Amino acid sequence: MPAVSAHPIRLPRLAEPSVTDTDRAVRSITTGPHGYEGEGFPVVRAFAGVSAANLDPFIHMDQMGEIEYQPGEPRGTHWHPHRGFETVTYIIDGRFAHQDSHGGGGLITDGATQWMTAGAGILHIETPPAELVESGGVFHGIQLWVNLPRKNKFAAPKYQAIEGGDVALLASLDGGALVRVIAGDLSGQRGPGGTHTPITLVHATIEPGARLNLPWNQTFNALVYVLSGRGSVGPQAHPIRQGQLAVLGPGDRITVAADTTQESIRKTLEVLFLGGTPIREPVFQHGPFVMNTRDEVIQAIEDFTAGRFGVIPPDALMPHTPRAR
Repeated sequence: MPAVSAHPIRLPRLAEPSVTDTDRAVRSITTGPHGYEGEGFPVVRAFAGVSAANLDPFIHMDQMGEIEYQPGEPRGTHWHPHRGFETVTYIIDGRFAHQDSHGGGGLITDGATQWMTAGAGILHIETPPAELVESGGVFHGIQLWVNLPRKNKFAAPKYQAIEGGDVALLASLDGGALVRVIAGDLSGQRGPGGTHTPITLVHATIEPGARLNLPWNQTFNALVYVLSGRGSVGPQAHPIRQGQLAVLGPGDRITVAADTTQESIRKTLEVLFLGGTPIREPVFQHGPFVMNTRDEVIQAIEDFTAGRFGVIPPDALMPHTPRAR
């Protein structure tokens, strides 16, 4: 689990609901299919089967792992381009190395987040470091794509390194849940992630039998994704489990409860909460390019081919090839 942890009794508590607050009801629950990304690392396609209108301003999300790699097994991606959106890589367990063509980079590990604005165009690589490839180990994380509105599609590329200790921490009213605010504002606590599109991104750990009730911006959409464990969501306590995404309707608050008994691998319910201001613009996506029109995607391909996204640096990070055993 992330290095960020604290005894809830020492943390600020979430705001209590008012008598006029309404709990967001569940519109749908979907199960993400399993697939492979990059050089062959396993992922769950968290948003598969969900309409773009319900996801807006989010485009795509993969849960990477949770997996216990054997020596020589860890995989990542090679150098590749992006344009027109932001990538958010949140590493819950393990290590991932990043480098890009605009000088960003570093090691993302145990609760850290890489927030990369691709904007006008960038090349980057994400790959497990050599020591993880050689030794194996636990790996678990999320990659989220956040759309940019038309006015920001060609923003200057930017890199934000958010360490695990940088996030804002809160506790539930009963002390049974630890809440990490990575981006956005929650109950007066603001996460460190700087975003073009107003969003909230939260990771919560809920103890068995505990209930978490979060205040949520009325103007945002609301998504709840279960990273691990079992529980229920919404005022009617719809069952939800690992690898499932709930789309919620309008309201002021989100309720998630953990089952009293959890699977042996995880003793707690781990949940990601996502929401933001819908952009409500046309989206035309082709692979790593997320634009408004087909012509803009064609232009992105031409610009990438012509080398206008920057160049791979001479000391470039490359995927590590394990030693022969």
